[in-house]
Amino acid sequence: MRTESCDYFIVGSGMAGLISAIRLASCGSVFLVTKKRLEDCNTNFAQGGICCVQDPSDDFDSHVKDTLVAGAGLCNEKVVRAIVEDAPARIRDLESYGVSFAKSQDGSGYDLGREGGHSARRILHAGDITGARIEEALINKVRQDSRIRICEYTMVIDLITMKFLQEPGQNRCLGAYVLNEKSGEIYAVRSPHTILATGGCGKVYQYTCNPDVATGDGVALGWRAGAQVANMEFIQFHPTCLYHPQAKRFLISEAVRGEGANLTDRNGNPFMEKYDSRGALAPRDIVARAIDSEMKRTGAPCCFLDIRFKGKEFLQKRFPKIYETCLSFGVDMANDLIPIVPAAHYSCGGVRAEINGETSLPGLFAIGECACTGLHGANRLASNSLLEAVVCAYRCAEKLAEDKLALPDHLHIPDWQYGTAVASDEVVLVAHNWTEIRTCMWDYVGIVRTDKRLQRALHRLANLRKEIREYYFDYLVTPDTLELRNIALVGELIVCSARQRKESRGLHYTLDYPEIKRIARDTIMKR
Repeated sequence: MRTESCDYFIVGSGMAGLISAIRLASCGSVFLVTKKRLEDCNTNFAQGGICCVQDPSDDFDSHVKDTLVAGAGLCNEKVVRAIVEDAPARIRDLESYGVSFAKSQDGSGYDLGREGGHSARRILHAGDITGARIEEALINKVRQDSRIRICEYTMVIDLITMKFLQEPGQNRCLGAYVLNEKSGEIYAVRSPHTILATGGCGKVYQYTCNPDVATGDGVALGWRAGAQVANMEFIQFHPTCLYHPQAKRFLISEAVRGEGANLTDRNGNPFMEKYDSRGALAPRDIVARAIDSEMKRTGAPCCFLDIRFKGKEFLQKRFPKIYETCLSFGVDMANDLIPIVPAAHYSCGGVRAEINGETSLPGLFAIGECACTGLHGANRLASNSLLEAVVCAYRCAEKLAEDKLALPDHLHIPDWQYGTAVASDEVVLVAHNWTEIRTCMWDYVGIVRTDKRLQRALHRLANLRKEIREYYFDYLVTPDTLELRNIALVGELIVCSARQRKESRGLHYTLDYPEIKRIARDTIMKR
């Protein structure tokens, strides 16, 4: 088995991973792996934009306050303020990498959008494909830098630690075993600094607007290696995913509501004011629960967005991708109500990390959606995710640039042990277990929860994880097996975290404990 060595090993090719690679390229050797193509990541699907105070009538204090309110008492205010105040400098960095944000009609400043939970317009965007524009610019940047080595279609199997090697002294991360999907080769990556930037875990649920790669790999890897995870019960369900049998995971951006769209029943009657005085611009947890409640109350399969009053010209200019996609499914935003349903969207929990990515396991860093920094608390404020990714990636690189640690020469990584594993002739088991996990999570650990549902989910997941472990050791590993193993573990972490929280706070709403406790505490899990 070969071993690759590098100063900085980065797992993931979304905004957080690419920016950290760009910033670290001048400090040492960078090796970045991603399990599909570089562009296959959550960043590429981000429509709305990135938060940054720009309007003279807006200020940092207001952005901080909006974030804290949305986070329902669990945000770390020091982290929130640091990220909010770093925003203007990081926007300038993105522009220097080639990202162009939409400008106002007179060209005097940015065309700022507004989304749910925000008290002002502060969303910089590139139409309705902001994430794709950012990802495109960052990919061009890393591909042009010969100091950054990139391996696509490469998936991490497990992290390697001192404890795994049975070495004395403090446990720390030393790198990872990885699988090349194209060749089937398993090899080791040896590095004093491993950065998890693997994105979210939306595919744990049956209905999600996340891409297929969002299987919670970073959280699963960190947990198995011994890192702490926090607040996994806080799964954000985006209120408005296009409801159509052929529309796989297409999101109707919150920016549509920011431009005045109403949430209605099939007859065009608005209903959000019954649930919150902010109407359609209430935070996502409130809106998602309201839609869920209306669907259950009426028996309707979906609710609707109504932005017909804006007219075709405005909609085609402001939301070209959304307009075009809806039209391809027979929905004209200018004339028709848009059918929508909630879908799993974002994980506010993750590997517990500082703002610079440091985790409880030395040598391991986590940034972006797979990390829990304290910014989002119990509910993420719209468009704070891209901001967190760029700020934390920058701060992580800044921290690692000062750390000249090298691993001792005597630390030898042993060959991968295949044991008696053979090629599988039972791949149907993977597909079946995959479906069963996602259905279980949707039915029992969704927008509204109960103790009974959580207990049932835990029982089923425990049985499934036992089956998956047996399968994992009996057959040669494949990307599908690894993803199945990861979503099963992450599903169980979500359930265990949810069972610990005996209250309804933010994204965690349970009928058994509808009140919010006076004292807010993180749900921290340790191995």
